[in-house]
Amino acid sequence: MQKKILIVDDEPSISLLIEFHLKLAGFEVRCVSDGEAVFDMLQPFRPDLIVLDLMLDKMDGMQVCRKLRGQNNAVPVIMLTALQDVSDKIAGLDNGADDYMTKPFSPHELISRIQAIFRRLKTLPSSTEDTSFIIGGLQVQVAQRQVYLDDKPIELTPKEFELLLFLCQHKGKVLSRQQLLHGVWDYHFLGDTRIVDVHISHLRDKLEKNARTPQYIKTVRNVGYKMYNSIINETSMA
Repeated sequence: MQKKILIVDDEPSISLLIEFHLKLAGFEVRCVSDGEAVFDMLQPFRPDLIVLDLMLDKMDGMQVCRKLRGQNNAVPVIMLTALQDVSDKIAGLDNGADDYMTKPFSPHELISRIQAIFRRLKTLPSSTEDTSFIIGGLQVQVAQRQVYLDDKPIELTPKEFELLLFLCQHKGKVLSRQQLLHGVWDYHFLGDTRIVDVHISHLRDKLEKNARTPQYIKTVRNVGYKMYNSIINETSMA
């Protein structure tokens, strides 16, 4: 079955270019030109992924992402923008985007990023795999994509959840920033490891009582991060 891609861009030349190459790659494609139209297309089209421009009329890309995630809609989003600053990239990811590309970009690179996201989704545990990770007072319920700290629910963005899950799946192992980039985003951010540091910082804000002495996510100087092996037990609830 063809994967469905929704393109959201107010520049017709950009939309037509992306649409042409995505259709050649075998995707079913629809295009809209403003942020509000995204929500009109969710039910009739049911996209598997959204290619979303940042600068849009009526509702910009950041607002679209926040609204989608606020509705618990986990459809993958690749955000497009002419802004080059790394802080803009981080802001896009923090607002729920799965990936971020700056204009101008290669359509073939966009297709590679789309395929990487679909590959990553295939490797995530299915809804039938009722597994949890118990880490001290932290519980990560994989199939339900829910996290509890001391029995209280913790709200994570989709990418924060996937980063936490990846750390749990490699409990006790020191993971470099590049390993985390590749394992969680499924490609390399051209050496921009600050993306990992920012997401780790946000996870700690939500999970750690004291960021200076973290209980769950340990920094290994000059290497990367790991989950504390001594307090992790994986429990299968078959």
